[in-house]
Amino acid sequence: MIRYVLKRLIYAIPILIGVNLITFFLFFVVNTPDDVARLHLGNKRVTQEQIIQWKDERGYNKPLLYNEMEKGVNAFTNTIFYEKSFKLFLFDFGNSDSGRNIGYDIKQRMWPSLAIAIPSLIVGLLLNITLSLFITFFRATNIDRLGLFLCVMLMSISSLFYIIAGQYMISKLFHLVPISGYDYGSDSIKFLILPVIISVIYGIGSGTRWYRTLFIEEVEKEYIKTARSKGLSEASIMMNHVLRNALIPILTGVVVLLPLLFLGSLIVESFFGIPGLGSYTIDAIQSQDFAIVRAMVFLGTILYIFGLILTDISYTLVDPRVRLK
Repeated sequence: MIRYVLKRLIYAIPILIGVNLITFFLFFVVNTPDDVARLHLGNKRVTQEQIIQWKDERGYNKPLLYNEMEKGVNAFTNTIFYEKSFKLFLFDFGNSDSGRNIGYDIKQRMWPSLAIAIPSLIVGLLLNITLSLFITFFRATNIDRLGLFLCVMLMSISSLFYIIAGQYMISKLFHLVPISGYDYGSDSIKFLILPVIISVIYGIGSGTRWYRTLFIEEVEKEYIKTARSKGLSEASIMMNHVLRNALIPILTGVVVLLPLLFLGSLIVESFFGIPGLGSYTIDAIQSQDFAIVRAMVFLGTILYIFGLILTDISYTLVDPRVRLK
């Protein structure tokens, strides 16, 4: 297994390099530092002196790839590429265009994001699997048709409706929890209840419908017919055979959500005023702080690769036939 993990980590290096080069090209070649300076200073009535000063203050006044004014290694290190892109591999995210330390902000904001994402993922996963097993148990009946109808209906409703309706009913009408905001420590629970509930409800439609499809495929296979012929109850078959053999595609779907555990939900955090990484990214895009956007793209790529490796390892736990080479 260690050999497999090392091999996957080696394969990940070209991916990270490719993502890094693409983001560098988009943010420094397509949009030059002068263009970024104009966006921050205002396209109208901005002088060249103001642009030069803005670039000097933020380190954008250096050559892109090679510094002819330096000698030796400094000719490559005293460049925008090294300072703004290569250092990401060292997890040195530098400062944002507004002057804040990005690494410090990430360490502070990751905890509110995790506080929402982890309960939402666990509760949502358990609830969706339970509902889909229940619907599959009553497949080809009115309960099955009603369940599918409700799933499609829930999928058709925008996430903004759930947020606005939840804030109005639970917070404004009944005053059960605060409508928005955040506090640290045990006081944070009252601010997290509503975002978690809405996140879970929003994912019920798509999650339950997808898991039902997986379970229906398993139910039609020959080994299930063999289990029935041995006299096993339908409930035992659903729990011990159908669910277990459907875990691999379920785990594959969960890995897509792993980066969101850390990076947070963009919409939920913004609407509820949660100071997580999702709202951090939204604020950076709105303020055109591309240093933060580059760091979050790079971090998201690392988390996605790490999630894929964890998924492959988890396959060996749920299916003895899988061997990592």
